[in-house]
Amino acid sequence: MSLKREIGFLLNGVETHATVPVDLSALSMLRDLLGLTGTKYACGEGECGACTIVVDGVSTCSCLQFAVDCDGRTLTTIEGVAGDPLGAKIEQAFVDCGAVQCGFCTPGMVVQAKHFLETHPQPTRDEIKRGIEGNLCRCTGYVKIIDAIEAASRADR
Repeated sequence: MSLKREIGFLLNGVETHATVPVDLSALSMLRDLLGLTGTKYACGEGECGACTIVVDGVSTCSCLQFAVDCDGRTLTTIEGVAGDPLGAKIEQAFVDCGAVQCGFCTPGMVVQAKHFLETHPQPTRDEIKRGIEGNLCRCTGYVKIIDAIEAASRADR
């Protein structure tokens, strides 16, 4: 029998509580307990970035973080990006620039892009490349993704 713990955290702006096994990943908590399936499971080893979320302002691979470590924290997932003006610009830029192909990496890439643009509002293309280097995409070759992030950074300027 697994030990469980009650945790509370701010999830996409909403105070949230959950009872989680102490060995459950944040990714599994989001997907399996809370029904937020936008965050993707891919490698399970923190290598691909498909499960990227932001925890207390830090981009994080949710497959590597224990759910119990989310207690008292602020989490942002892809579901929380859509209601944000910058997030909406990024999502629209991904569509406009054709940066979405199979779509599997897209949630993690968009979360990472939003986090990056919040701290680098007017990046160069090289800075964008470094800013998304932990997120893998096997379909696009990154050019359209970089175009989209660059376009989002220039929207409404």
